[in-house]
Amino acid sequence: MATAPYPCFWLKDNAREAADYYCSIFPDSRIINANPMAVVFDLNGARHMALNGAGDHGFNEGISLVITCENQEEIDYYWDRLSENGQPGRCGWLKDKFGVSWQVVPRVLGELMSNPETAPKTMYAFMQMSKFDIAKLLEAQA
Repeated sequence: MATAPYPCFWLKDNAREAADYYCSIFPDSRIINANPMAVVFDLNGARHMALNGAGDHGFNEGISLVITCENQEEIDYYWDRLSENGQPGRCGWLKDKFGVSWQVVPRVLGELMSNPETAPKTMYAFMQMSKFDIAKLLEAQA
């Protein structure tokens, strides 16, 4: 049986640097295998690969990795680390220093957006944000 699919980050020549960087941010993460061409690593139990490839293909927002956070402390932690030397975006999106797109979102967002009574207020509130602020999302419901 095949393994579950996992992302492969095609980098110019710094696959090990990227893998070490991501493993330093996510708890319970580790390098599984490394060679001059590729590094396979787990982030919180989810497999990833970084590849030293020819050329500079870059990344875009067409694919992003989503981190669902339980509280504001988690949002702040991941946002601060992943956006360092990267580019903060709008509505919880950012690009890290390698150009990989991430969405750092609160778990409560799904609940608020699935309720027809709270969804419009929630959407209006988060459209004003860069990094998500859970307190402001909840205040918008009043």
